[in-house]
Amino acid sequence: MKHTLSRLLSTLALSALAASSVYAEETLSVAASPTPHAEILEHIKPVLKKEGVDLQVRVFTDYIQPNLQVEEKRIDVNYFQHQPYLDAFNKNHHTHLISVAPVHVEPFGAYSHKVKSASELKDGAVVAIPNDPSNVGRSLLLLQKNGLIKLKDPTNILETPHDIVDNPKHLEIKELEAATLPRVLDQVDLALINTNYALDAHLVPTKDALFIEDSQSPYANLIVARQDNANSDAVKKLVAALQTPDVRAFIEQKYKGAVVPAF
Repeated sequence: MKHTLSRLLSTLALSALAASSVYAEETLSVAASPTPHAEILEHIKPVLKKEGVDLQVRVFTDYIQPNLQVEEKRIDVNYFQHQPYLDAFNKNHHTHLISVAPVHVEPFGAYSHKVKSASELKDGAVVAIPNDPSNVGRSLLLLQKNGLIKLKDPTNILETPHDIVDNPKHLEIKELEAATLPRVLDQVDLALINTNYALDAHLVPTKDALFIEDSQSPYANLIVARQDNANSDAVKKLVAALQTPDVRAFIEQKYKGAVVPAF
């Protein structure tokens, strides 16, 4: 009878411990672009599970909703953007989001189905670039670096086509939604495409780009939160899980230079 009672008490204690562990688990929702952001987050899910964090990855294909949903407290944090984009978004939308930690850089590249080098671009060639302010400037700076245009202030990351002071090939700059750029490659002469959208379109940046940013790009993709949750235990655990040798190896092996660790 004593042995039976002992076993019963042990079973109840284990059940209580399991229930306590389940109860203690915290949910953390993250808005992310499909590639590579969501893929990297899926890779660290098991690690966070052991740390008591249930990571819920919510995939978005636009650059607006991830920020709005975090600001409105419908999602905890997001992972898809760099600091210049975040700064411009906060200014234009009166949001108050902050950077928590850098994770990776996606070298921005120029792609074409019509020419094999920048020198082959003809007079009046049509060049498509993303239409959000930070990536407009980023695109123009990359065009300038490759000798296609000159800007009024080559250090200003928010330059616009109006700031082009020399355009020897008379390039026609078209600003389009970033996600649509891979789909218009047959309609334009050159398109400057964010690496996540290039990867989604099965382009290999290190092989298919006519020219591309180098690893010194200042546009690291960030974990972004609100001021009220940026220092929460769950967010700290997320950052710690992302900034590890294991994640560095995962990024380097899976993306082969198309995505570069920024930690």
